Amino acid sequence: MAATQNRDMGSGSIPKLLAQLALPAVVAQVVNLLYNIVDRIYIGHMPEVGASALTGVGLFTPILMLITAFAMLCGSGGAPRAAIAMGRGDDDAAEKIMGNCFTLLLILAAVLTVVFYFAAPSLLVLFGASEKTLPYALDYARIYIIGTIFVLIVMGMNPFVTTQGFATFSMMTTVIGAVCNIILDPILIFALNMGVRGAATATVISQAVGAVWVLRFLTGSRTRLRLSVKNMPLVGKVIGPCLGLGVSTFVMIATESILSISFNSSLARYGGDIAVGAMTIITSATQLLSMPVQGLCQGAQPIMSFNFGAGKGDRVKRAFRLQFVICVAYAAAFWAACMLVPQMFASIFSTDPELVRYTAWAMRVYMAGIFSTGFQASCQQSFVALGQAKISLFMACLRKLILLIPLIFILPLILQDKVFAVFLAEPVSDIIAATVTCSAFFIRFNKILATSQKKA
Repeated sequence: MAATQNRDMGSGSIPKLLAQLALPAVVAQVVNLLYNIVDRIYIGHMPEVGASALTGVGLFTPILMLITAFAMLCGSGGAPRAAIAMGRGDDDAAEKIMGNCFTLLLILAAVLTVVFYFAAPSLLVLFGASEKTLPYALDYARIYIIGTIFVLIVMGMNPFVTTQGFATFSMMTTVIGAVCNIILDPILIFALNMGVRGAATATVISQAVGAVWVLRFLTGSRTRLRLSVKNMPLVGKVIGPCLGLGVSTFVMIATESILSISFNSSLARYGGDIAVGAMTIITSATQLLSMPVQGLCQGAQPIMSFNFGAGKGDRVKRAFRLQFVICVAYAAAFWAACMLVPQMFASIFSTDPELVRYTAWAMRVYMAGIFSTGFQASCQQSFVALGQAKISLFMACLRKLILLIPLIFILPLILQDKVFAVFLAEPVSDIIAATVTCSAFFIRFNKILATSQKKA
């Protein structure tokens, strides 16, 4: 089985390979999206308190993003390194990488659970929680944080399944968990009258099921890279390069946390709870673009990484071009939908007419430059697939840390409409960052490929 997959990676049809790997990855990301938005859909439709509860749960987003960032620090850094090692025929090195990443995930889970559980009340107030929304935010946060270990295992280890070519099995990790979540949500939220606590409990149980699923596979007979105790002791020269590569994805996701804090605190100051509620809906809707694009890039990553390790530059180029075209086309279509029918997205999450109207207006401003996401994500993730840690890290910082977060605070000082200015920061930074990232990638692409051909 493994030998066949290696041969396909190195010589099979690129469109067919991308379909085999990317389609399950996209489905997995879309299903994984349900983890994040199904809770909010149900919560937003709770009688009488839906709008306040939705806003409160949205305030947990910075903590959720940080947990995700630490998971992907290991997963997105270790999986490409493992794929490159497999491309060179060194499965032992790939297994050591996977074992070290698993150990680090366990350590991170323990630390994050303790820190976030006790710091949650203070953090949520810092993020913009009011007396009205804090109880909902804290009820959701405390339960979700207890399940941190399951989140890290699912998100940090599943990339090691995908990178071996088992994309369908990887997809099932999230499908099984999401189906559990969809079934449990209405039972716990409404039937058992647990409210936001029920939503969080459903998510934790679902993530636990997914964690068991992925670990059973990686310790079973079907996997090529097997998770074993002998490879788990941390070794600096093994885990170091993984962290060096994964730090760019970590920064991309961790800065989403800082970004969420910046948006929520500014919007709470200038627009109150309704502006924060609108931002909760908008960020949820944005995932309808970002997660499928991320899934496509995850599917293309093993193809690019394997062939880069094997010194087959032409195949890397073909895989990148196909990924690039699909990402750009999908982002453009999503942008058009947001400009034409923003109220459709808003009404999915709330029945409050005032919140729906406000969100539709804000979405048109916030999403004005989102078509550029296809360019940005495709080139940024290709840097990661090719092992370019430094440039990938810079591009991860550019859009959010260098451009977007400062603009959130600068534009309201310049423009009269403060809330409009906060939302406007997003399209301005999107377009500038995409232009810089694409330019840098196309300038460096051939030089990067030349280094792999010299090593092959």
